Amino acid sequence: QVQLVESGGGLVESGGSLRLSCVPSGSIDSIDAMNWYRQVLGKEREFLASISTAGGTRYADSVKGRFTISRDNAKNTLYLQMNNLKPEYTAVYYCNGFLPYGVDSDGRRKYRDLWGQGTQVTVSS
Repeated sequence: QVQLVESGGGLVESGGSLRLSCVPSGSIDSIDAMNWYRQVLGKEREFLASISTAGGTRYADSVKGRFTISRDNAKNTLYLQMNNLKPEYTAVYYCNGFLPYGVDSDGRRKYRDLWGQGTQVTVSS
């Protein structure tokens, strides 16, 4: 089954930048809305940003102005540019996407919820 694969994480100093990427593990049709989340060990997964196929974006208040979500629809690739990183941003970062696979009996689209395995981001002080 197709999953998403994140890359670009690593160790960075406080104030530094990283760019995360997310691609499907196999060949698929276009993915609908895509999102980034992060999870600190022992805490719940936190929403960061979302982007529609048309490019409309939404951000959590905690990252607004620091993070930028973007996508390349032709490549089904999702990005997260993270600037001015802080130690409290240390977490595993996950991408998520909704893959349409048909319609239900009422004619509404059905979606498969795709997730990646996550990429570790560590920000040192």
